[in-house]
Amino acid sequence: MISEKMKYFVQNNSALRVMFEEGARLRAKYGADKVYDFSLGNPNVPAPEEVKQAIIDVVNEEDPVVLHGYMNNAGFEDVRQTIAESLNRRFGTAFQFRNLIMTVGAASGLNVILKTILNPGEEVIVFAPYFLEYGSYINNFDGKLVEVPPDTATFQPNLEEFEKRITANTKAVIVNTPHNPTGVVYSEETIKRLAAILEAKQKEFGSVIYLISDEPYRELVYDGVKVPFLTKYYANTVVAYSYSKSLSLPGERIGYLVIPDEADGSEEMITAAGIANRITGSVNAPSLQQKVIARCVDARSDIAYYDRNRTTLYEGLKKCGLECIKPQGAFYLFVKSPVPDEKRFCEAAQKHNILIVPGSSFACPGYVRLSYCVAYETIVNALPVFGELMKEFR
Repeated sequence: MISEKMKYFVQNNSALRVMFEEGARLRAKYGADKVYDFSLGNPNVPAPEEVKQAIIDVVNEEDPVVLHGYMNNAGFEDVRQTIAESLNRRFGTAFQFRNLIMTVGAASGLNVILKTILNPGEEVIVFAPYFLEYGSYINNFDGKLVEVPPDTATFQPNLEEFEKRITANTKAVIVNTPHNPTGVVYSEETIKRLAAILEAKQKEFGSVIYLISDEPYRELVYDGVKVPFLTKYYANTVVAYSYSKSLSLPGERIGYLVIPDEADGSEEMITAAGIANRITGSVNAPSLQQKVIARCVDARSDIAYYDRNRTTLYEGLKKCGLECIKPQGAFYLFVKSPVPDEKRFCEAAQKHNILIVPGSSFACPGYVRLSYCVAYETIVNALPVFGELMKEFR
């Protein structure tokens, strides 16, 4: 018999993964060129050449005993120092290796920091729409998810509703910018207002509230948009980062946590997070990938590829009569469904071999998410099919 917790997860298996598996079935049946799969954020841009070369060089040049052996649960010190110095150059911070913990991607990093700070029953606030796995991560440690309803006019955080939901039992707030599923980048004004609310609430309740910034899309931005680095605006910020998107390495599972010295109880948190990395089952981040990242820490994927996809899909869907905010970052469009029940729209799309994800999978019904990290030809070929689909809803 499986556990009661797992029964819930089995019954509510990720719609994204279900769509991904459905895409494989349809491609086998109709051919890849006849299936338009916009379901999963699986980067189509190859990893930069520097990554390939770094893998070769690391394997050829590093001491194999060190490369494939255990290290501090927080990761290799030289790797952490290299990343810290890169962050310092880019964002004017002053991190040292001790402020970083190498993790098995951002998902593992989020679990590590929640394991570190969260007591059973304590609340973690999230802004809808949001990556629904946040609820699973919070549930892993018997925390309580508190949801802020969306501002569908801008998809910036709804700060008026946010302020109402902060209580003496609030332990953390999770933000994600650039944002999945909307592609919105939270403005500096938004971040300053959010930080001011948190500062005031900490004083009101005499408590510590941590801001957890989930940042796998930080480098994927367009039109010169700047992404504020949140530790500069609020002392009790922890950053979770992944190279899955910036270097097109989702299967390699490599990322890190940043715990600044300014965070309340930082020294104890850093120690506890290193232990949490071990006892949540990761032990340490993959040693090979740590060393690879150190050699190509400032490499980036081809943003121009995503930008062309973004513009083509956005403009094409608007011509078909669909509404959405043009994304500033990441590689998603969050599109208003032509009917209130967006699942009905997704089902109709699937009959045309178009795979899109319902907004209810992100706690925001009435919308659908399209991931445009696909082949450009997929977008071009899909647009006439979207036109046919929309005829059913006019």
